[in-house]
Amino acid sequence: MSTTLRALRHTLLGGLAAALFAVTASGQAGPASEANHFIETPKSWAHPKTPWGDPDLTGMWPISFVGTVPLERCRGGGRPGGPPPPPCDTSKAFFTDAEYQQRLAAASGRGDAHAAAIAEGNFGRALQSGVTDPTTVQRQTSLIVDPPDGRLPEMTAEGKRLSALMKSSWALPGETQTWDHWEDFDSWDRCITRGMPSSMMPYRYNNGVRIMQTPGYVILDLEMVHETRIVPVDGRPALGKAFKHYMGESRGHWEGNTLVVVTTNYHPGPSATNIGVAGSPQGNRMPVSEQMKTTERFTRLNDEMMLYEIKTEDPTILTRSWTARYPLKNDLTYEWWEYACHEGNRTIGDYIRTSRAERAAQAKESK
Repeated sequence: MSTTLRALRHTLLGGLAAALFAVTASGQAGPASEANHFIETPKSWAHPKTPWGDPDLTGMWPISFVGTVPLERCRGGGRPGGPPPPPCDTSKAFFTDAEYQQRLAAASGRGDAHAAAIAEGNFGRALQSGVTDPTTVQRQTSLIVDPPDGRLPEMTAEGKRLSALMKSSWALPGETQTWDHWEDFDSWDRCITRGMPSSMMPYRYNNGVRIMQTPGYVILDLEMVHETRIVPVDGRPALGKAFKHYMGESRGHWEGNTLVVVTTNYHPGPSATNIGVAGSPQGNRMPVSEQMKTTERFTRLNDEMMLYEIKTEDPTILTRSWTARYPLKNDLTYEWWEYACHEGNRTIGDYIRTSRAERAAQAKESK
């Protein structure tokens, strides 16, 4: 297929997907299909409202619900020196029903490792298995739905330059790391923030997202890095560009029953992607510029389910925008644990002291 035809095909597929989602996002009832990630909205269902009349999104919506889905399609698989990963079709956004049923059957046989370890009295293994949040098998093959191949767009020349300057405790392939200063670590290493959009992506633990509402505000409370995003929905204008934050400055509005949150005024620093999210680029080295803008859509499809979408635009860093979309389930039984990580803890100092000691020992041995 020629480059022109491939680009045309991706454009048409992307436009079709956007159109299909727009029907669902408007709040209309619909049968389960790819357009709504196979989540049915019953015809008789009425969207709940708050006492002051806004669409009610309150609840606990842990992102671990989609923890089995990689950020990028066909990313990863195959260990160094081992067999190659299985063939993967980058144009395949969803598993077939038969494939999905096979994945469900495989997951059902795993049992509860945490409960089994407790029963055996193996509390060390119970701790290791219990801190990992439960996940649910999904039909989609990647969190990214646009570009249509489910992959992140290429960086611009400036994006690549800034990426090369970034530091992290998470190594790039083949990288030999040394640490001498707190600036050799990223913002997640230092327990400051995961930044955006990665704060809205699944990790192994601390995936809680609690949505609360008051007149004029929607509050997104995040378990990991104990951050709270306060989103005005009363029509006030955004702050001036002088006010910047790692998590940006958000303003929300309602389109029918869909909450749309537009965030600008980002402060560069955190990586836009995070190795903690399966299927992400290595090294936590995707920079963010002051030009970054994210647009999120929260659409409740029935009493239990919500469809979440986030579009990221950063013309300084990326050659085009990218969009992730995935379902979330309201789970009031989710256990919100303390995220006992804070800036200035001893971990960074321990890394630096250990790195210096290792290099001193190596220099002594080489004499």
